[in-house]
Order: sequence, then structure tokens, then C-alpha cells
Amino acid sequence: MKSLYWRITLAFTGVMMLVGFAYMMITTLASKNYFLETTQRLNASVAEYLIKEAPPFKEGRVDEEALGVIMHSMMAVNPGIEVYLLDPEGEILSFVVLDSKVKLSRIDIDPVREFIDTHGAKFILGEDPRGNGLKTIFSATEVREEGELQGYVYITLVSEKFEAVASGLLGSYWMKLTLESFLITMIVAISIGFILTAMLTKNLREVVRTVSKFKDGDLNARIPDLKTRSELAVLASTFNQMADNILNHMEELQKVDGLRRELIANVSHDLRNPLAVINGYVETMLIKGDKISKSEREQYLKIINDSSDKLTKLVSDLFELSKLESGQMLLNREPFRIQELLFDACLKYELLAKAKKIDLVADISPSLPVVEADLYLLDRVIQNLIDNAVKYSPENGKIILRAFYCQDTFKVCVSIKNTGVGIPQKDLKSLFERYYMVDKDKKGIEGAGLGLAIVKKILEVHDSQIKVFSDSSTYTEFVFELDPKS
Repeated sequence: MKSLYWRITLAFTGVMMLVGFAYMMITTLASKNYFLETTQRLNASVAEYLIKEAPPFKEGRVDEEALGVIMHSMMAVNPGIEVYLLDPEGEILSFVVLDSKVKLSRIDIDPVREFIDTHGAKFILGEDPRGNGLKTIFSATEVREEGELQGYVYITLVSEKFEAVASGLLGSYWMKLTLESFLITMIVAISIGFILTAMLTKNLREVVRTVSKFKDGDLNARIPDLKTRSELAVLASTFNQMADNILNHMEELQKVDGLRRELIANVSHDLRNPLAVINGYVETMLIKGDKISKSEREQYLKIINDSSDKLTKLVSDLFELSKLESGQMLLNREPFRIQELLFDACLKYELLAKAKKIDLVADISPSLPVVEADLYLLDRVIQNLIDNAVKYSPENGKIILRAFYCQDTFKVCVSIKNTGVGIPQKDLKSLFERYYMVDKDKKGIEGAGLGLAIVKKILEVHDSQIKVFSDSSTYTEFVFELDPKS
């Protein structure tokens, strides 16, 4: 940050020096132009005055005697001026110059005519006959004889001697301006620049300090409210949000890691048990060989088959959930009557419910509108929910499957409610997470905690949500809604 502070300070100092130098140049040029324009205005009528005293043409020719008079008049008025006699096209016919050498034989006549047309009221620079390539201020007037234009008197008001003196004075002027005005101004400006830079980089330094703390492991470090609407305030707010997101993601990763460990334990347990059963009975059949009776063989094979089915279902659930979470599950939407799907599901679980003395009741409206969804996936949702209800309902319990049209949401509503101990309120939010089970020890209930996670994902791809309600003591109810076919 110190490096940035000094870089900004040095850059500001450099800019101020350039601005100061430009200011000096502009001031000097403006002063020079001001002086030249003032001089030209004051001497605009000099040419007219000279030809009144001594007309330079006589009978269409240059009057040398008149030029002598002009010489004396010039010396009396201003010894620094130079007089040139021009023909109508700008050709130099004669001149009265004290110390300089005239190199041009012709000058541009257009500025002369413009000066005469404006009567000297406009600041105009003309060509310098000394041929130095510079422009100069001048005074000019027409010379007429009996109304006929004979030429022009062209008087330059800045001589070589004047320019030499002006050049020396300019150096002195620059020295005074630098030492007195420019130097003082620069010192004040640079001092102010130091202070302003420190103030402007204060918030930036705070941002850098906080970011450094965060980098060094202080994950709770946050940038204070800068109380501005600048880009730096936006950066601070963005960093704070980013830091919060990082913490949330870290917590989620820790949670996922915990679930992963739990998954490994659960899946290992679920896989170990049926595999151990399969392995045990296969070994028994191999050891006994022909000594095993037909009834025992059938019993062993049935146990092996049931264990194999459990393994197949577990692997299938894991594969299906992975496809749903990765977005690789393709929906095959089709219109169908959901009440038929619900009645079929009730028939499938009727015997299992009777075996546990559970009363399975179907309260399904016959006038439900047709819905459009993936029939296989929606059947999976209903079966998972009913299967869950049968598992957790006690003997002599009751399961109510309802389906009706909700007038408030204009959707088909499906509810599966079962009696029992209910779900603790602290577990409701986590119920649909992968591998999560309310009964950690399972209490004889089979499963890997994937069923409700699959239900949630299937409904999400159908633009629906699963909701759960429980009083934690007497009942649990799962509810979801589907849009009717438009």
C-alpha cells in the first residue's frame, strides 16, 4: 500500500508540474499576444500619419525625397519601426530600415488588405520582410494619387532590436515567474496532493488490511461500511458477500463430508448385510451339497433372491439420484389421469399394509383434471411416499391418500398422511437431504435414506415442491402439487 501511495503521489506531482509548465507557456504566450495586439492597436494609424507628412509616390514613382522625410519622422515617432513601400501586388519597391537586412522581395498582400478593410480594429499578423519565417504586427495604409491606387505603406512595429530586448526580458520574466509564483504554487499543490492522496487511499488501505487478514486465516474478517457510493464501496460490499459465501460453502462442504461419511457407513451396512446373507447361504448350499432338502433349498434361494433384490434396489436408487442431481434425467412428459396412478399404487401396497394391520384409505376425487408429467417418475414419487408411510406407521395405524383440485392455487394436490410418532421438528428441514434418516439406529427399518431425496429431485424437475407437516407425536403428512395440462 505504501508503494501505491507513493506512486499516486509521484504521479500527482508529475501531473502538477506538467500543468504548471503548460500554465507558464500559456501565460507567456497570452502576455506576448496581449502586448502585440495592444501595440498594434496603439500604432494602427502610424502609416496614415506618415503618408500625410510625406506622400511616398510622386507622379506614379517612388519619391526618394519623401522617403528621407519618412526616415526623420520614423526616428521621431519610434526608432524601432521599419517602413516598406509596396506596389499593389505586394512587391517591395523601397524600404526604410535602420539595422536589419531585408531578404524578401515580395510579401503576402492579403493580411495588408484585411488590416486596411478593418481599419486596424482586428488583431492581424503580417509577413516579416526580413525573411525569418515569423509573423509580425504591422500598420498599413493605401497610397492613392488622383484616386488611383499606387501601392501600400507597410510598417512593421517590431524590429530586430525589439525582439532581442524582448527575448532577454522573457528569460527574466520566466525566472521570476518560476521562483515566485510557480515554485510557491507547486509546493502548495504538492502538499495538498500528499494530504488528499492519504485521504483517498484510506479506505483502500482498510480494504487491503481486511483482505490480508482473510488470506491469513481470519475468515470472520469483514470490511467496515465505507459509507460512500464509490466503486471502492461496491468492492468492499462484494468482498463481504464473497467471504460470507465462502463460509457458507465451507459449512456446506463440511456438512456434505459428514453426509459422505454417513453414506459410506450406511451403504456399507446396507451392502454388508445382504451380501453376508447371500454369502452365508451360498456357502451352506455348497457345503451340504446333495444333503440339503428341496424345501431347504427353496428357502435358501428365496432368502438369497430377497437379499439380491435389496442390493439391486440400493444400487438403482443411488444411480437414479445421481442422474437427477446431475440433470441427466430426461423427462418423458405425457398427459394422464393421476387418479388411476394413485389407485394402482394403493393396490400394490394393500397386502403389505394389511400384513401390518394398517388401514390404507384412498380419498381421491374422480373429477381431477388431466396432468402432464413423466408417468414413470411420478409413479416412483407416489410409491416412495406410500412405502415410507407403511414403514413408519405402527400396527393398527392408518394411511390416508388424498387427491383433490385446489381452488386457491389452481393445481392438483396430492397428500399422503400416516399416523405414528411423527417427525421431530428439528429434523423436518433435513428430511429430504441425501442419506438422512430420522431414526439413526433404523430400529429395524430398512433403507439408506435415499427415497425422500429422490422424491424431492423428481418433483423439482417437474417444477413442483414436496412439503412435510408433522406434530411430532401423532401424524406425518407429505403434500405436493402438479399443474393441470393447459
